[in-house]
Parts: sequence; structure tokens; C-alpha cells
Amino acid sequence: MSCTRSKTETHIYDTIPFIADAALLPSPLPTTEAIALSENVLQEYPGRRIVRIGDHFIIKYGVGVSLNEGHTMRFIKQHSTVPIPEVYALYSIPTEDFQKPTNYIIMENVSGESLRSCWSTLDNQAKRKITDQLRAHFIQLRHIPHQGYFGVVGKRPFEDGMFWDGNDTDQKTSSGPFESEQQMIEAILSKYHLAYPENQKFGFYTRYLPEIAGDSIPVFTHSDFQRKNVIIRKDGAVVLIDWEAAGWYPAFWEYAVAHFACDWRDDWYIWISRVLDEYPNHFIWIDTIFRELWS
Repeated sequence: MSCTRSKTETHIYDTIPFIADAALLPSPLPTTEAIALSENVLQEYPGRRIVRIGDHFIIKYGVGVSLNEGHTMRFIKQHSTVPIPEVYALYSIPTEDFQKPTNYIIMENVSGESLRSCWSTLDNQAKRKITDQLRAHFIQLRHIPHQGYFGVVGKRPFEDGMFWDGNDTDQKTSSGPFESEQQMIEAILSKYHLAYPENQKFGFYTRYLPEIAGDSIPVFTHSDFQRKNVIIRKDGAVVLIDWEAAGWYPAFWEYAVAHFACDWRDDWYIWISRVLDEYPNHFIWIDTIFRELWS
């Protein structure tokens, strides 16, 4: 069954450059020079860097940073009350050394403790309180009217690690957007075949993996639901961060990838089922093929 567009997608959140109104800023935005000189580095990888400046700002920047995360966060703010960081600025600066520009996402620094760091100190009552909030957040996300495709906000291709556009190969694997779950599953199979062209297991996956595809409509999905991406503020509010993989996915996706990312070293897997609707059969299939692709 093809997806039916239920609501015209707005593009207010697509504006680049975007600078929030000065009245909404907690303090003046940091300059690109101040960002580059910041020594408070939270993460650093080739092509991307995350820094904190002062008490108010987190900045993701680099040639490997996609502005789609900022677009997505603005979309969520427009269509829900799920607590997420405010986006204060989105812009790009051309670079001489790279074909890609340096992209900047300036967002709110959410003060609090990650769920990963505090989980072992929580009793069951505290865990229930937090997971009840998380379930309410995900229910809200699922009720955002879908846009008639499986992909990223703005009808863009997925940037999830399970999809690629094949730019570094002679072949290309589609990363969407897709009109159906079936097309999305076929894209994963194409990536597998590209990664393991001689592996006969491709035939097995081609025969059976499409059976997990249904005719469900796309649902809005975080797609990286891990405790490290949940911040507990001092007032007890539960905030979801790290939206770079988010978009419109099949209903089973959130549950499957949350378990795929679970380290199975404590009881977190039990509480995932308190937050998300369960799709254990889908998880087994997704976990199997994902582990091969990530190995």
C-alpha cells in the first residue's frame, strides 16, 4: 500500500541561514572565531566537532555535519511539545580546502545529567517516572501527521548509517526517500549486496527479509534512542537530544534500532519496552543484518 500524504509539509524550518530572534537568545551568539577557538570540546571526529561555549550554547560544526538535524529539530518544535534543545542558528561557510561547506548548528545547552550516566543509581520508581515521560514523548512523535514518504524531513534522503548514496563507489545504493516499507527494505538489501557481493546469504536475505515489511504508514522516529541521548534536567524533565538520524520510518524501526544499540549489560532492555511498542521479530531480523553490515 502506498503512503498517502495526510498534510502538506511546511518549510519554515528549511530557511538557511537561520538566526533566531535576538529576543529569544539567552545571550549573543558566539562568533565562528570563538567557536573555532573553544577548548571545551565534547566530541571530535574527522569533519565534525561539538563544543560548548558558556552556559548556553552547544555547537556542532564541520564539513561532516548535516544541517538536516537542525531542520528536523525546528520541525519537531513546530509540530509537538516534546522537550528538545532549542535551535538558535543554522548556517554554512564555504571552505577553500573542501568541496563541502562548513556547516554550523548552534543549539541550546541542556543542563542536566545523561540517562546513561545516572541509570545505575536509579531505583525502579525513578526509572518508571523517567520512562513514563519518554513514552509520552514518543507517542507525541508518532502522532505527528506523516508526509507520504519514508525519509528525512523536507523529503530528503536518510542520513542513518544503514543507508548510503554510494558516492565512494562505482555503484549507488538508494538512501531514499521511499514510497513504501518494501522499497526501504530493498535499499538495505542493496547495501548488503554492495558490501558483500560474493556472499550467498544475500539470496537468503532477499527471500525472507522483505516479509517483515508491512503496509504501515511512516511514523516520526528518533532512530538513535539510547540513554546517552536522554538528558534528565534538574527539574526532572526528560529531554531528547541528537536528532541527526531522525525522520519518517516504519513503525518497527525505533524498537529494533534501540535494541540493536543496547549493550545488554543491565536492565535497560526491559525498560525500552515500557517506552516503545514492541516488535521483537523485526528486531531479530534487523539485528542480524545490521551486525553484519557494521562488522
